[in-house]
Amino acid sequence: MERKELREKIATYLDSEKHPFFRKQIEDLEGRGEWDELQDRFYRDLEFGTAGLRGIIGGGFNRMNPFVVRRATQGLANYVLRHSGSARPTAVIAYDTRNYSDLFALEAARVLASSGIVTRIFSGIRPTPVLSFAVRYLKASTGIVVTASHNPPAYNGYKVYWNDGGQVTPPHDTGIIREVLAVKETGRILPDEELESRGLLVRIDREVDEAYAAMVRKLVLRPDLFRERGRDLKVVYTPLHGTGTFFVESILADLGVQVRTVPEQREPDGNFPTVPFPNPEESSAMAMALKLAAQTKADLVMGTDPDADRLGIAVPRDGDFVLVTGNQLGALLADYIFSSRKELGSLPPKPAFVKTIVTTELQRKIAEANGAVCFDVLTGFKYIAELIRSFESAPGGHQYLFGGEESYGYLISTQVRDKDAVSAAVLTAEMALYHRSRGKTVLEHLHELYEKHGWYREEQISKGFPGEAGSKMMSDLMSRLRQSPPARLGGVAVTTVKDYKDGTTLDVRTSRREKNIDLPSSNVLQFLLESGSIVSARPSGTEPKIKFYISSCTGPGLTEREALPILDKEIEAIRGDLEAFFP
Repeated sequence: MERKELREKIATYLDSEKHPFFRKQIEDLEGRGEWDELQDRFYRDLEFGTAGLRGIIGGGFNRMNPFVVRRATQGLANYVLRHSGSARPTAVIAYDTRNYSDLFALEAARVLASSGIVTRIFSGIRPTPVLSFAVRYLKASTGIVVTASHNPPAYNGYKVYWNDGGQVTPPHDTGIIREVLAVKETGRILPDEELESRGLLVRIDREVDEAYAAMVRKLVLRPDLFRERGRDLKVVYTPLHGTGTFFVESILADLGVQVRTVPEQREPDGNFPTVPFPNPEESSAMAMALKLAAQTKADLVMGTDPDADRLGIAVPRDGDFVLVTGNQLGALLADYIFSSRKELGSLPPKPAFVKTIVTTELQRKIAEANGAVCFDVLTGFKYIAELIRSFESAPGGHQYLFGGEESYGYLISTQVRDKDAVSAAVLTAEMALYHRSRGKTVLEHLHELYEKHGWYREEQISKGFPGEAGSKMMSDLMSRLRQSPPARLGGVAVTTVKDYKDGTTLDVRTSRREKNIDLPSSNVLQFLLESGSIVSARPSGTEPKIKFYISSCTGPGLTEREALPILDKEIEAIRGDLEAFFP
């Protein structure tokens, strides 16, 4: 971008941004002549993607700030007014503990309310699943949750929901994007006092909280197990400075479970001072909880991310604690939910399990062994919500019971349409109690599942491509993989290449390509190996990086000692080949 154009964009932003913190950032950068930094902040508008906004907090068009939030929300308001199907549309807004989340939520609420949309906003922090639940419970036309989920503290964003409580999907996602792109400036923002007196801006709290907590308690499959044994389960929990504290602590306490929360991570703090990444997928994020668990001889460790939609756990083994991966916990929960429903006689005639295309195939085997049908969807919980909606529109069809994704996200109740770490925490505690009642640990039962269905190990490799040049590098890498797919990975022949962008499957041995993938177009490639292993390549939708997912497997009947060397060897060989692709 030429300097003249950059200066014009800076002037336009400063004319519109009223918040002193964000204005001063840009004024100071311009005053110091930091043109490279200003170029990054203005070379593009922060993209309003199919899920909403996410970016680094700061001044500029390519950052998260009040101006960008107002402009995006005006586009959403315009779309809702035209397409909600209601003469008096309504909205619900929640926000997490991140820096400026409360400000961004209020700015969004003011735009919606000033546009004539009755907007209910939580008066304090709430988990993402509570927002999804609230949209359905209050019969709202749309919803927003201000969060950047598990990203580092420099980030914030917001996700948009439609009236079913799920994140927006076609045609609403692209329709909203068109409206956002058409916005030049927001309409007149009315004073809060006027919006409140006219009933356009309403604070909500207890009614929704109590209804959500009651819903979670009803998900328990064996209430007698909690009544008889709940007090015997010692749980260490960390909310990682996020929103999960109240609901996880209070619901488990109601069920009689002893919960000890990591004191240093209990209070909300958008700087996440005790962790480099507030993500329960990261072992470093769980370190303080593991230390407390060892000191207190806990039976189960649980951690949720800042907006409490992801759950990570650790379980004891030989005097230490072992972190359980998202794929493993999903397999354990699928086994517990479907086998328990079968045993208790509450399995519906057509039970459905839903997983994403990069989630372990072990979960499919477990669900099918218990009489359920497994459905694959693209990465992103909005696709699981969309499939639930399609089940409900076909009377006598499949009934959703459980679903999830490898990145520590699980959904048990259809009254929420996004991943729900609170519900998953309660069912995980019940599962741990159940296996204890039969004389097994959670890890011992996981090994039983592996011996029955085959051992699986998954690993993810991420490569970052930051800045303007990074986008092109990512695009070029995916193009190379499409045009010249690898013949072998880790020394094993690639037999099939699935391209989810054009919906085709290539049989490498015959060179025959078929258009047979019935999913929305997505920039994902999958390489199926002769060994049964799968390698997937997917550019992140929220961060400037490409993710490679490796899933290696063996046949059933092997012991842990026999299986792990096989899996380790194959994964290391595949990793070496993948890293050679990076520039």
